[in-house]
Amino acid sequence: MRRAIVVVLDSLGIGAAADADRYGDHGADTLGHIVEACAARRADSERRAGPLLIPHLAALGLIEAAQAARRAALPAARPACLTGRFGHAAERSRGKDTPSGHWEMMGLPVEFDWGYFPHTQPCFPEELTHALIERGALAGILGNRHASGTQIIVELGAEHLRTLQPIVYTSGDSVLQIAAHEERFGLERLYALCRIARHLVDAYRIARVIARPFVGNAADGFVRTGNRRDLATPPHGPTLLDVLQAAGGEVICIGKVADIFAHRGVTRTMKAHGNRAVMEQLLQAMCTASDRSLLFANCVDFDTNFGHRRDVSGYAGALEEFDSYVPLLRAAMQPGDIGIITADHGCDPTFPGSDHTREYVPILAFGGAVTPGSIGARASFADIGQTLASHLSLPALDAGISFL
Repeated sequence: MRRAIVVVLDSLGIGAAADADRYGDHGADTLGHIVEACAARRADSERRAGPLLIPHLAALGLIEAAQAARRAALPAARPACLTGRFGHAAERSRGKDTPSGHWEMMGLPVEFDWGYFPHTQPCFPEELTHALIERGALAGILGNRHASGTQIIVELGAEHLRTLQPIVYTSGDSVLQIAAHEERFGLERLYALCRIARHLVDAYRIARVIARPFVGNAADGFVRTGNRRDLATPPHGPTLLDVLQAAGGEVICIGKVADIFAHRGVTRTMKAHGNRAVMEQLLQAMCTASDRSLLFANCVDFDTNFGHRRDVSGYAGALEEFDSYVPLLRAAMQPGDIGIITADHGCDPTFPGSDHTREYVPILAFGGAVTPGSIGARASFADIGQTLASHLSLPALDAGISFL
């Protein structure tokens, strides 16, 4: 049996990319700065203490890959024996967003410029705002600026409940996000509004529209729910998912992955909210997935809950929790399986602002058919897709070089 298991640790960059200056990200280093903060006990001592403990990821080569990417040593425990094939990859795509990272790792780099909304207030073009209000039958919108998704519902949640005007905002990504109260505004109404917005932003080359439902009240606070929905523009060409599906294989997407690919090339979707739920769903799917399957999971908490919120301790704790799943993941693999742990961009919780950071990402490969050792620096995330195409006996993709 030959299957492929890909787990994206969303935002786990391992050092500023060579072109990070172009993106204002010189000095960003998501994993490195977390490790350093933990070693120096700068992470919140009430929530965790001591150095970052990720022995299973380290054994796969994560520390080695990070040290090569950042070109400096890390104050982290080194494994006695390396059991994975490891390296670091640069992003060939323009930007540092979620769709570009995922599409490229599946063999389709984004070599055009996405559209972005300016750092002004209001940030959306007037004709876009008017069209959204008219077609969505709204009294108006709130926000209309760059913002942290959690902070803006704190600031505008009460006014949203009073007026039922949705909160519409953006970030440094190519994205339009709409937040609304799941009960008072209505979840289906929010999804319908996002579908309208998806159609409207095509003219502006916006990669994603994201529905951000929340619950709560002004007295007790507001909190986002697990009913997020991403409406992505479809990939501009075939990805490994399309090629595998056309060849009769199974593509099982866990978490938000299917949304990122606009559900193209996907044969089965498993929704899950939070890293733990994603990993439990993945392990469950591995019990029944057939030969020539791709199981593709995204652990979004690293990015959403900790990177964007600049929570070093939370990020460290989430890494340690994920590390405990690595032995379970390996135990669930069949002899012919290949597993790959990687990332789609960085989101350094010590870096100014709340946007993604342009960084190298790790590639950690393991399984019965994988010989441990270094694969060095890779010129594109697409090397992952090309490797998996070879492993699954598929035609070569247009981008990437296999590392097996």
